[in-house]
Amino acid sequence: MTKTSGAKAATARERLLSAANELFYAEGVQTVGIDRIIEHAGVAKASLYNTFGGKEQLIRAYLDSRHTRLTERLLRAVDAAEDPRDRLLAVFDAQAELFAQQSYHGCAFVAASAEAKHGSAIEEASDTSRAWIRTLLTDLARDAGAPDPEALGRRLHLLYDGGGVSARMDRDPSAGAVAREAAAVLIDAALATGS
Repeated sequence: MTKTSGAKAATARERLLSAANELFYAEGVQTVGIDRIIEHAGVAKASLYNTFGGKEQLIRAYLDSRHTRLTERLLRAVDAAEDPRDRLLAVFDAQAELFAQQSYHGCAFVAASAEAKHGSAIEEASDTSRAWIRTLLTDLARDAGAPDPEALGRRLHLLYDGGGVSARMDRDPSAGAVAREAAAVLIDAALATGS
Protein backbone atom coordinates (compact mmCIF):
# COMPACT_ATOMS: atom_id res chain seq x y z
CA MET A 1 0.00 0.00 0.00
CA THR A 2 1.42 3.36 -1.02
CA LYS A 3 0.77 6.30 1.20
CA THR A 4 1.08 9.91 0.25
CA SER A 5 3.13 12.29 2.35
CA GLY A 6 1.20 13.36 5.40
CA ALA A 7 -1.49 10.72 4.85
CA LYS A 8 -2.17 8.38 7.72
CA ALA A 9 -1.87 4.70 6.86
CA ALA A 10 -5.16 2.83 7.14
CA THR A 11 -5.38 0.33 9.96
CA ALA A 12 -5.92 -3.35 9.26
CA ARG A 13 -9.52 -2.92 10.45
CA GLU A 14 -10.10 -0.03 8.04
CA ARG A 15 -8.54 -1.93 5.14
CA LEU A 16 -10.58 -5.05 5.88
CA LEU A 17 -13.80 -3.04 6.10
CA SER A 18 -12.97 -1.19 2.89
CA ALA A 19 -12.31 -4.49 1.08
CA ALA A 20 -15.50 -5.99 2.53
CA ASN A 21 -17.52 -2.97 1.43
CA GLU A 22 -16.22 -3.18 -2.09
CA LEU A 23 -16.39 -6.96 -2.58
CA PHE A 24 -19.44 -7.88 -0.48
CA TYR A 25 -21.53 -5.10 -2.01
CA ALA A 26 -20.56 -5.91 -5.58
CA GLU A 27 -20.63 -9.72 -5.37
CA GLY A 28 -22.50 -10.86 -2.25
CA VAL A 29 -21.57 -11.75 1.30
CA GLN A 30 -21.53 -15.51 0.80
CA THR A 31 -19.93 -15.48 -2.67
CA VAL A 32 -16.83 -13.64 -1.51
CA GLY A 33 -14.49 -15.75 0.56
CA ILE A 34 -12.27 -14.64 3.42
CA ASP A 35 -9.10 -15.20 1.37
CA ARG A 36 -10.26 -12.66 -1.26
CA ILE A 37 -11.04 -10.10 1.44
CA ILE A 38 -7.64 -10.61 3.06
CA GLU A 39 -5.81 -10.39 -0.27
CA HIS A 40 -7.77 -7.30 -1.35
CA ALA A 41 -7.10 -5.63 2.01
CA GLY A 42 -3.42 -6.54 1.96
CA VAL A 43 -3.40 -7.87 5.52
CA ALA A 44 -2.48 -11.13 7.19
CA LYS A 45 -5.19 -13.71 7.85
CA ALA A 46 -4.58 -13.32 11.57
CA SER A 47 -5.56 -9.65 11.28
CA LEU A 48 -9.07 -10.61 10.20
CA TYR A 49 -9.55 -13.09 13.02
CA ASN A 50 -7.92 -10.84 15.64
CA THR A 51 -10.01 -7.87 14.56
CA PHE A 52 -13.38 -9.43 13.78
CA GLY A 53 -13.28 -13.01 15.02
CA GLY A 54 -14.61 -14.47 11.76
CA LYS A 55 -16.49 -13.87 8.54
CA GLU A 56 -19.95 -13.39 10.06
CA GLN A 57 -18.63 -10.69 12.37
CA LEU A 58 -16.90 -9.00 9.39
CA ILE A 59 -20.18 -9.10 7.47
CA ARG A 60 -21.94 -7.58 10.48
CA ALA A 61 -19.33 -4.80 10.66
CA TYR A 62 -19.75 -4.22 6.91
CA LEU A 63 -23.53 -3.94 7.30
CA ASP A 64 -23.17 -1.67 10.33
CA SER A 65 -20.92 0.64 8.30
CA ARG A 66 -23.45 0.66 5.45
CA HIS A 67 -26.21 1.48 7.95
CA THR A 68 -24.18 4.39 9.32
CA ARG A 69 -23.72 5.81 5.81
CA LEU A 70 -27.41 5.24 5.04
CA THR A 71 -28.60 7.06 8.14
CA GLU A 72 -26.20 9.96 7.55
CA ARG A 73 -27.35 10.30 3.92
CA LEU A 74 -31.06 10.17 4.75
CA LEU A 75 -30.82 12.49 7.75
CA ARG A 76 -28.82 15.02 5.71
CA ALA A 77 -31.58 15.05 3.10
CA VAL A 78 -34.36 15.27 5.69
CA ASP A 79 -32.61 18.04 7.63
CA ALA A 80 -32.18 20.09 4.44
CA ALA A 81 -35.97 20.23 3.95
CA GLU A 82 -38.12 22.52 6.07
CA ASP A 83 -41.71 21.62 5.29
CA PRO A 84 -42.87 18.38 7.02
CA ARG A 85 -44.23 16.98 3.73
CA ASP A 86 -40.96 17.80 1.97
CA ARG A 87 -39.02 16.10 4.77
CA LEU A 88 -40.87 12.85 3.99
CA LEU A 89 -40.20 13.23 0.28
CA ALA A 90 -36.54 13.99 0.98
CA VAL A 91 -36.08 10.33 1.90
CA PHE A 92 -37.09 9.41 -1.63
CA ASP A 93 -34.96 12.19 -3.12
CA ALA A 94 -31.91 10.78 -1.32
CA GLN A 95 -32.77 7.30 -2.54
CA ALA A 96 -33.15 8.52 -6.14
CA GLU A 97 -29.68 10.10 -5.98
CA LEU A 98 -28.26 6.75 -4.91
CA PHE A 99 -29.96 4.94 -7.81
CA ALA A 100 -28.30 7.30 -10.27
CA GLN A 101 -24.84 6.23 -9.16
CA GLN A 102 -23.09 3.81 -11.50
CA SER A 103 -21.94 1.79 -8.48
CA TYR A 104 -25.51 1.08 -7.28
CA HIS A 105 -25.98 -2.68 -6.86
CA GLY A 106 -29.19 -2.66 -4.85
CA CYS A 107 -29.79 -2.66 -1.13
CA ALA A 108 -26.90 -4.26 0.75
CA PHE A 109 -29.31 -5.38 3.48
CA VAL A 110 -31.73 -7.09 1.10
CA ALA A 111 -28.84 -8.92 -0.57
CA ALA A 112 -27.18 -9.97 2.68
CA SER A 113 -30.39 -11.05 4.41
CA ALA A 114 -31.32 -13.21 1.41
CA GLU A 115 -28.18 -15.23 2.16
CA ALA A 116 -28.39 -15.11 5.97
CA LYS A 117 -29.34 -17.83 8.39
CA HIS A 118 -32.29 -17.15 10.64
CA GLY A 119 -31.13 -15.57 13.88
CA SER A 120 -27.68 -14.67 12.56
CA ALA A 121 -25.84 -11.41 13.18
CA ILE A 122 -26.40 -10.66 9.49
CA GLU A 123 -30.17 -10.96 9.85
CA GLU A 124 -30.04 -8.86 13.01
CA ALA A 125 -28.11 -6.06 11.24
CA SER A 126 -30.61 -6.09 8.37
CA ASP A 127 -33.56 -6.03 10.77
CA THR A 128 -32.03 -3.11 12.67
CA SER A 129 -31.56 -1.07 9.51
CA ARG A 130 -35.08 -1.79 8.29
CA ALA A 131 -36.57 -0.86 11.65
CA TRP A 132 -34.64 2.42 11.60
CA ILE A 133 -36.01 3.36 8.17
CA ARG A 134 -39.57 2.43 9.17
CA THR A 135 -39.25 4.49 12.35
CA LEU A 136 -37.86 7.45 10.42
CA LEU A 137 -40.75 7.37 7.95
CA THR A 138 -43.31 6.93 10.73
CA ASP A 139 -41.86 9.80 12.77
CA LEU A 140 -41.80 12.06 9.72
CA ALA A 141 -45.41 11.08 8.92
CA ARG A 142 -46.38 11.99 12.49
CA ASP A 143 -44.56 15.33 12.18
CA ALA A 144 -46.44 16.00 8.93
CA GLY A 145 -49.77 15.48 10.71
CA ALA A 146 -50.79 12.12 9.26
CA PRO A 147 -53.77 10.78 11.25
CA ASP A 148 -52.29 7.24 11.17
CA PRO A 149 -48.51 7.72 10.95
CA GLU A 150 -47.78 4.00 11.44
CA ALA A 151 -49.90 3.05 8.42
CA LEU A 152 -48.39 5.79 6.26
CA GLY A 153 -44.89 4.88 7.44
CA ARG A 154 -45.49 1.26 6.47
CA ARG A 155 -46.82 2.19 3.04
CA LEU A 156 -43.92 4.53 2.40
CA HIS A 157 -41.48 1.86 3.55
CA LEU A 158 -42.96 -0.55 0.99
CA LEU A 159 -42.44 2.09 -1.70
CA TYR A 160 -38.89 2.69 -0.50
CA ASP A 161 -38.13 -1.04 -0.70
CA GLY A 162 -39.88 -1.42 -4.06
CA GLY A 163 -37.95 1.50 -5.51
CA GLY A 164 -34.66 -0.10 -4.48
CA VAL A 165 -35.57 -3.48 -5.91
CA SER A 166 -36.84 -1.95 -9.14
CA ALA A 167 -33.76 0.22 -9.60
CA ARG A 168 -31.55 -2.85 -9.18
CA MET A 169 -33.55 -5.56 -10.92
CA ASP A 170 -34.69 -3.39 -13.84
CA ARG A 171 -31.41 -1.47 -13.93
CA ASP A 172 -33.61 1.61 -13.95
CA PRO A 173 -32.39 4.65 -12.01
CA SER A 174 -35.67 6.44 -12.78
CA ALA A 175 -37.37 4.10 -10.28
CA GLY A 176 -36.45 6.66 -7.61
CA ALA A 177 -38.49 9.38 -9.31
CA VAL A 178 -41.43 7.01 -9.73
CA ALA A 179 -41.26 5.99 -6.05
CA ARG A 180 -41.15 9.67 -5.05
CA GLU A 181 -44.23 10.44 -7.18
CA ALA A 182 -46.12 7.55 -5.59
CA ALA A 183 -44.98 8.67 -2.13
CA ALA A 184 -46.33 12.17 -2.80
CA VAL A 185 -49.72 10.71 -3.72
CA LEU A 186 -49.82 8.59 -0.55
CA ILE A 187 -48.70 11.47 1.64
CA ASP A 188 -51.21 13.91 0.16
CA ALA A 189 -54.05 11.39 0.51
CA ALA A 190 -53.13 10.67 4.13
CA LEU A 191 -52.84 14.35 5.02
CA ALA A 192 -56.16 15.16 3.29
CA THR A 193 -58.00 12.65 5.48
CA GLY A 194 -56.53 14.27 8.57
CA SER A 195 -57.86 17.74 7.86
